[in-house]
Amino acid sequence: MRNQLARHLLSGEAFVPLEKLLPKIPFKKLGERPQKIPYSFYEVFYHITYAQKDIVAYCLNNTYKAPNWPEDYWPEHRSPESESEWENIQQEYQQSLENIIHFLEDEKNELNKPVKNSDTHSLLREILLLIEHKAYHTGQLVLILRELNLYDKK
Repeated sequence: MRNQLARHLLSGEAFVPLEKLLPKIPFKKLGERPQKIPYSFYEVFYHITYAQKDIVAYCLNNTYKAPNWPEDYWPEHRSPESESEWENIQQEYQQSLENIIHFLEDEKNELNKPVKNSDTHSLLREILLLIEHKAYHTGQLVLILRELNLYDKK
């Protein structure tokens, strides 16, 4: 089960792997909001990353403090201010993903026991939440890419 959950975290099995979408968008297009879509590619990816980092911290950190919803979960700007900021957020996404997978794969961390900062939320619940959240917003990223004429199925 741990291996299956890790595979879903890494790439999903019913949605496009997020890592395949990131190279499809040029830096100059990250902040564009296609007609009738209220978010840019950057805003959605930032949200995925921030929420993932928050859930990982909720599971792992002894000093967890809940961020403010919704303001902390969405960026202040439609696009990153620099290419290095864009690279950093991608690295943060990857690092937090690796951290939770490493924790998940450690069999001493029980799937059905509450995580550090909860009396009721199990590791399994948090992993499923991460998968569901990522799948939902990955669909939005595909839609944004399609509306910007940047999506192909390859």
